[in-house]
Amino acid sequence: MRKALVRVQGEAAAVFEEAAAGYTMTYLAGYRGGPVSLTMPVTEEPYRFDSFPPFFDGLLPEGWQLDALLRTMKLDRRDYMGQLLSVGADTVGDVTVEEHP
Repeated sequence: MRKALVRVQGEAAAVFEEAAAGYTMTYLAGYRGGPVSLTMPVTEEPYRFDSFPPFFDGLLPEGWQLDALLRTMKLDRRDYMGQLLSVGADTVGDVTVEEHP
């Protein structure tokens, strides 16, 4: 199981976790900033996903950039969490993702 810290405009906002049964994103207690995505408003309840969530999938590279990432980082094409952790610090927009300490 891997965990990632999700930041919105540089502020720690949520923890995104990979588990055997899917994925979970939980906002940090006391977080009062904007949502990670309009489809995931700030709430105390965790968001659960059976497969990799569309919002995070949208942060992943495609095409030749994906091929280069997989080759350079020696990642499996289906390792979405590994891909996210590899590129998450340099995403388009105000959401970044980094390995959870």
